[in-house]
Amino acid sequence: MTPIQEKEYLEEIYRVAQNGPYTPDWNSLFQFQVPQWYQKAKFGIFIHWGLYSLAAHANEWYSRNMYIKGREEWEYHRKTFGEHTKFGYKDFIPLFKAEKFNPKEWAKLFKDAGAQYVFPVAEHHDGYQMYRSKISKYNTWEMGPHRDILGELKEATEAEEMVFCTSSHRAEHWWFMGHGKEFDSDVKEPMKRGDFYWPAMPEPHEADLQSHPYPSQEFLEDWLLRTCEIIDQYQPSLLYFDWWIQHEAFREVFQVMTAYYYNRAAQWEKQVAVCYKHDAMMFGSGILEVERGALAEAKPYCWQTDTAIAKNSWCYTDTLDYKTSRQIIQTLIECICKNGNLLLNVGPKGDGSIPEKDQEILHEIGAWLKKNGEAVYGCKPWRVDAEGPTKIREGQFTDNEELPYTKEDIRFVANGDSIYAFLMHFPEDGKVKIRSLAESKDQNSSAFHGLIREVKLLGFEEQKIQWSRDTEGLNLKVDGVQTDLPVTVRIRMQ
Repeated sequence: MTPIQEKEYLEEIYRVAQNGPYTPDWNSLFQFQVPQWYQKAKFGIFIHWGLYSLAAHANEWYSRNMYIKGREEWEYHRKTFGEHTKFGYKDFIPLFKAEKFNPKEWAKLFKDAGAQYVFPVAEHHDGYQMYRSKISKYNTWEMGPHRDILGELKEATEAEEMVFCTSSHRAEHWWFMGHGKEFDSDVKEPMKRGDFYWPAMPEPHEADLQSHPYPSQEFLEDWLLRTCEIIDQYQPSLLYFDWWIQHEAFREVFQVMTAYYYNRAAQWEKQVAVCYKHDAMMFGSGILEVERGALAEAKPYCWQTDTAIAKNSWCYTDTLDYKTSRQIIQTLIECICKNGNLLLNVGPKGDGSIPEKDQEILHEIGAWLKKNGEAVYGCKPWRVDAEGPTKIREGQFTDNEELPYTKEDIRFVANGDSIYAFLMHFPEDGKVKIRSLAESKDQNSSAFHGLIREVKLLGFEEQKIQWSRDTEGLNLKVDGVQTDLPVTVRIRMQ
């Protein structure tokens, strides 16, 4: 875009943002309603893929860490690729060919995994746009693979009847490449808007939400233009923003962007939402995110955890420490019984292929969801979300270790005419007691008083199940079930 075109686009953005039904202030944005499709979807796929996937080392913050003297990535980069003056991060761009990228294959894999929505990262902290852009030439259409990655994924996702979403992590770019100015590297001034490394400012303290140097008006306008360009070109149903968007400098433009997005969606007659972390939005104006963690109890509002298939990176590396499919399924259950969704990240390789281990885990999750999906999609929290000794720890970055579930750990949801009880660890003897479904002789108590018509195990319908109910619980006895994955009991009500 020329400066004149950018000026005209900004004027259009502010006009639409003020034109209703929403305006750029929290009082107006508080009228937001969570999309119905999202409340039913429960499970989505996040995708971190970019230049950092070519480095395939440490994690997706490689572009920052390779410029910090003393960091392992700094030494690794010099030994593997050469000095920073001769091979900087920008020099990965011509190596990014995406020769094995097949969006149709990706979409089919995600569909088979049971995902209902797909969330590729449009631009990460490194500033390389994975889409066709008029804001900067450093994008996949003009440089690198010469493909509109985001556009191709949108088309393939929607062809598989999944919902297309996307995210921008651009806010952190204000400082993300700043360490490259601390020694002789290719991150050098003078820099101007639109350049790859610009503005490369000093990195603030993570907890300082009023840190200086304060993001400039020029940078904030650039952020707004880039975000609205994504909105207009790709019409995503969800937008996600990473943590630094909470800095106070973004408050005004963030509200403008949100009003613009919600107003555009009203024109499109489309249900959309913004996903946010760390109170970057006023509560009730978007969907709360909990990164690599969870909420400990069922909530009256929808929320989402975004986590990765690997414990140690969001992008592909050659040292990934994978979670098990069992752990991920348990995380999904913990989310849905507390009114949350699970957004699970996969990291394709630099060439665009999805690692075999990722595929294996996704197929295992998909196989479980094919048997148990009626308990998951469209479910709501039941009056009790959990029973048993194992408790999850509330907060971010708490989900890496697999919890030691016992046969007494049971999670609950409701869907249609049934209560679904997830047995988090199925006992070898097939004997289960569900205490929350005990009979109650006191009609004035708050205990469960429903009349049970039928009890079945999903995916094990051929196995005979004996059940009885007393004042201690619903007692089950099942023979011939051997599995290390959660088992779902459907309790159909009269």
